[in-house]
Amino acid sequence: QVQLVESGGGSVQAGGSLRLSCAAFGYSFGFGSGRCLGWFRQAPGKEREGVAAIGTDGSPRYADSVKGRFTISKDSAENTLYLQMNALKPEDTAMYYCAASGIGAYCTVPTVTSTLAYAYWGRGTQVTVSS
Repeated sequence: QVQLVESGGGSVQAGGSLRLSCAAFGYSFGFGSGRCLGWFRQAPGKEREGVAAIGTDGSPRYADSVKGRFTISKDSAENTLYLQMNALKPEDTAMYYCAASGIGAYCTVPTVTSTLAYAYWGRGTQVTVSS
């Protein structure tokens, strides 16, 4: 059974930093595994949106709104996904979710534009940025 568990959220002032982690259980994503991982976020009253994604070869994708501020990375040996968030803004406030592509599907290009590309989701970790 696949389980994704996020951690690292919290409350920070604008300009601050946070590092989110997502521990994967029952799911591995080493090089050549064909599995993509992503971070999405959802603010109250808004649709869930992609933030960053990373492919099996480590290639990253970012939403325009976070380029240059956020960095996605993964530790395949530890089965953990990370999101380093710097220069945080109040508009980054949201629940952040970790996502993973399906085990039976071979993911070649990670995407931040569609939730449908991901089969597994964590429960989220809250990030609040105050001005």
